[in-house]
Amino acid sequence: MRVVLDTCILFSALRSSQGASHQILAALPRNRFKPIVSIPFFFEYEEVLLRPEQFPHLTATDINDFLDYIALSSEHCRINFLWRPFLPDPGDDLVLEAAFAGEAQAVVTYNLRDFKGSEKLGIPAISPTAFLKLLQP
Repeated sequence: MRVVLDTCILFSALRSSQGASHQILAALPRNRFKPIVSIPFFFEYEEVLLRPEQFPHLTATDINDFLDYIALSSEHCRINFLWRPFLPDPGDDLVLEAAFAGEAQAVVTYNLRDFKGSEKLGIPAISPTAFLKLLQP
């Protein structure tokens, strides 16, 4: 399954090892899904996750190593057509553009309301818990 992981998923996974976001990233090595990223969207990952003092238990090197792992685990897509503005938040448009260009089957996010309308492009927004259920054999 091809999906785009919203930035909030990575953020939550770094914050806690107890939640659904962490479980999703722990499932990456099992190849049950393929994350999709674009260069502009990956820059958003970096910008958000590398903000100072967000993760007191992690160093900048730890976060960069994590981002390297995400980059290596993901399929990179090229944006050939901008869908902006489609959603109210331009940052969410980056997510949706990557999903559309990368032929993702869903956007995994905690912010389901922010992606209202994405289903018109054939890309539903689903919660991390719902996504984990889809990954079960």
